[in-house]
Amino acid sequence: MEIKFEGKRALVTGAGKGIGRAIALKLAACGAQTVAVSRSQADLDALKNECPSIEICAVDLSDWPQAKAAVESLGHFDLLVNSAGVSRIGPFVDVKEEDFDFIFNTNVKALFNVSQVVAKSMLDRKSGGSIVHLSSAASTQAVRDHAVYCSSKGAVDSLTTVMALELGPHKIRTNCVNPTATMTDMGKYAWSDPAKSQPLLNRIPLGRLAEVEDVVDAVLWLLSDKASYINGVTLPVEGGLLVA
Repeated sequence: MEIKFEGKRALVTGAGKGIGRAIALKLAACGAQTVAVSRSQADLDALKNECPSIEICAVDLSDWPQAKAAVESLGHFDLLVNSAGVSRIGPFVDVKEEDFDFIFNTNVKALFNVSQVVAKSMLDRKSGGSIVHLSSAASTQAVRDHAVYCSSKGAVDSLTTVMALELGPHKIRTNCVNPTATMTDMGKYAWSDPAKSQPLLNRIPLGRLAEVEDVVDAVLWLLSDKASYINGVTLPVEGGLLVA
């Protein structure tokens, strides 16, 4: 199945590393005029060096007014991927207010803010569009020491359904992708110890963790016209983890 995005403008947050970076590169390869957002100018410069056609914008998305102004200045988009996300781990009883705010300010509040700006432009232009959020299998399955992270991804799933309900009549589709542990550089580091990874692998019928391309392909399909009647879904990309 060939997916093309010629004539489309796409915004990808969290594009400096990992899944977001891979999504930005794939969108550009599929013809989209792609804008990559990250907090790290160095990461964006490296991305730009690899793919000169990608526009870059360094901004801290957890700063609501700064992020809103930055995204508004970038113009209209047909496609949005909210990939920016953070985590801090620790027992539920030890979570501090700053941990909660750190995670929710990026995983939920920033996603809400960016989506609002992009969706308003789609509404004003009556252009329609497609929005995909990066959630997690952890939104519906408890993970020890991840109370705030799991909660934030549950909020992303819920927001996805409300956006799909309100924006759908305007031909704006909103969906999210919910992967399990994924083999980004960070993922390889976090899951390289078999003592940690094997219990998870034992619960995945396909017997492996997610590769970056597994997630990227799901995101691009949801963005594309190939998924033109898909709206408001939370798409598991987890090898069957949630059915085991």
